[in-house]
Amino acid sequence: MAITASEVNKLRQQTGAGMMDCKNALVEANGDFETAIDILRKKGQKVAAKRGDNEAKEGVIFAETNANGSTGVILTLNCETDFVAKNDKFRDFVQSLVNVAMDKLPATAEELMNLPYDEKLSVGEKITEQIGVIGEKLDLSAYAKVDGAKVAAYNHPGNQLASLVALNTGSDAAAEAGVQVAMQVAAMNPLALNKDGVDQNTIDRELEVGKELAIQEGKPADMAEKIAMGRLNKFFKENTLLSQPFVRDNKLTVEQFLDSAEKGLTVTEFKRFSLG
Repeated sequence: MAITASEVNKLRQQTGAGMMDCKNALVEANGDFETAIDILRKKGQKVAAKRGDNEAKEGVIFAETNANGSTGVILTLNCETDFVAKNDKFRDFVQSLVNVAMDKLPATAEELMNLPYDEKLSVGEKITEQIGVIGEKLDLSAYAKVDGAKVAAYNHPGNQLASLVALNTGSDAAAEAGVQVAMQVAAMNPLALNKDGVDQNTIDRELEVGKELAIQEGKPADMAEKIAMGRLNKFFKENTLLSQPFVRDNKLTVEQFLDSAEKGLTVTEFKRFSLG
């Protein structure tokens, strides 16, 4: 049967698939629009199966907060090539996933994948459909939701790095300071909020390395223990957010900067996603 250009365009607008893919799907479906959509979805499944072992190391990361700044979401959608990652349509698609997450606020990536994307497809099914459209493996590799009295987001130019920071008050000062600390998290990649958040295996490893280095330097065993502890304290200062030197004024720690912005202001949680 004859397929009109308007029918092809309608299918293209809904699915994002190429003109010829849409036309071929409509021809195969004898003009039935819903069947054509299913055909394009199955194409995505086939491409996904074919490219399942491919590496998807490129992509984009978006972090966003809601209108009152009490909740933020951050997600990574990976693709195979930088060409796709820089494509405006791909970025618009990632933004649409963020919009779903902001609307429903799922707690996990699995919950997000199972949410409705539209009246017909779940988020997971829509990603599979886009695999057929784009022709590359796509992977929602990371997702998190952060809640707080105030949540600040930072998206680094290029969208290969983003962060979220939750603070304990909802003031304007907290909002302004939160952005600065979100940039700190992006730049300095802290392991934890404070030393209490560093896992014991990491602590044990740092102590062992510090002790071994001291012994190699010729220090006696009892002194090596003290030197190792001193190096561990330095590790905490460099790798835990509140103890790190504040990047915009290294005379202050992040904790001191926050307290200067508002008495008692502190970070309650943070997330940082990056590519590579």
